[in-house]
Amino acid sequence: MRIITALMAVLVVMTGCAAPQTEPSSTEGPSSPATATSAPPSPEPSPSPTFTVPLVMAMHHSRMPTDVPLEVAQQVVASGTASWADLGQPGEAATVVRGQANPRAALDQVVVDSNTLALVPASAVDEQVRVLSVGGVDPLLDPAGYQLRIDAAQAIEPTITTISIVGDIMLGRRVGEAITGDPAAPLRPFAEQLAAADVTVGNFEATLSRNGEPTQGGDSFAADPSTLAGLDLAGFDAVSLANNHVGDFGTEAMLETFTAFDDAGIAYFGAGENLDAARRPWIVEDDGVRIGFIGTESIGETPAAASETPGTNRLNMAPRTGPLDEAALERIVQDIAALDAEVDTVIVVPHWGTQYTHVPEPIQSEVAARFAEAGADLIVGGHPHWVQGWEAIGDATVVHSLGNFIFDMDFNRQVQEGIFVEVVLWDGAVKAVAPVPYVIENFIPQPATDEEAARILSDLRSTSSGPYAG
Repeated sequence: MRIITALMAVLVVMTGCAAPQTEPSSTEGPSSPATATSAPPSPEPSPSPTFTVPLVMAMHHSRMPTDVPLEVAQQVVASGTASWADLGQPGEAATVVRGQANPRAALDQVVVDSNTLALVPASAVDEQVRVLSVGGVDPLLDPAGYQLRIDAAQAIEPTITTISIVGDIMLGRRVGEAITGDPAAPLRPFAEQLAAADVTVGNFEATLSRNGEPTQGGDSFAADPSTLAGLDLAGFDAVSLANNHVGDFGTEAMLETFTAFDDAGIAYFGAGENLDAARRPWIVEDDGVRIGFIGTESIGETPAAASETPGTNRLNMAPRTGPLDEAALERIVQDIAALDAEVDTVIVVPHWGTQYTHVPEPIQSEVAARFAEAGADLIVGGHPHWVQGWEAIGDATVVHSLGNFIFDMDFNRQVQEGIFVEVVLWDGAVKAVAPVPYVIENFIPQPATDEEAARILSDLRSTSSGPYAG
């Protein structure tokens, strides 16, 4: 009130006008003389809430994430300059782009230039770039604890979901013979890391029964049901059975495999006792976020499921099962669209392609484009036994082949190398898909050395395109 009165006095002095006066009050007696008063006080405006959000340092997908000391990150923000060496990265001076005003333009520059470092709000990033952790904190996994921040009009409090997806798991043949004393042995090196994810999934490429004749000779894979202890140890929630080996010992063994997974409490998808069951997606909910998985198989050997017989969710296509079956593709596309209407995130796991090559078949991209158009957010393939390139199709990322995860192949180095992917979702939106390289020693996956990781990722990028090439 004192401030308002003083301002009125200044107004009188500056303009020579009298201060506003009140209307005379009415009484039963003579009118009272008017007296000067101040205007009624205006309500004090409510202070605007002040929020901060993570300011991330985004870089090209071909760079490996490193941790940056907070003071170094703060200096980059203050100066707008950066040395890659100071960020623990190869290279000299980075091209720093401030993307707070137009984050999409800054990220588009990162996608095409591995020398660009973009400073953008964490909410703007997607899986086509990678982010640096600062002070030991990953901004996508722990946005509240991340200390490099900028002011914002509102806070962000996303529901964060992590998913790990691994490639071919084959626990029979020589793998099974080598682990008789510890059926969980092949999973132990990565068990803690895989179990830490909210959702863990892989392609289980064998039966769990020998109740029948082997259908593929020495390439018929049957694992002992006790090996499921390893999947349990590593936190596997579900497996895809959409592959060419779940039927290796015939119909009865395949049905017994389904029962063994049911008894172990591990879900499966992509195969079933009939076509309806094989088509059925697996849906998991984590803290309100719903994620759906669909498996498809295009290699053959395992029977295709029919209305009254068990098998896989078959999509015939080159190179193994002939020309593309448009009717089956349309059915699968409709299943993806229906799932997309029901869940926040759709992940398709196809079994496709040519063995022992890094190069995806062109038909894989064509089919993946149909999956993406129908609503798939992520497509993660297998069967080639080698890692294959990645590509972006619309808003979806396509990982053509993860390679072997657990296998007894040892006739060349590529079949003993692979990646699994660690996925980060914010409220169901894909924010990161990171490759984790490993090597297979004595049939068991082990963390890759820096040199081995560089070679594996170089092979991956050699047949990748768009944001994933490099």
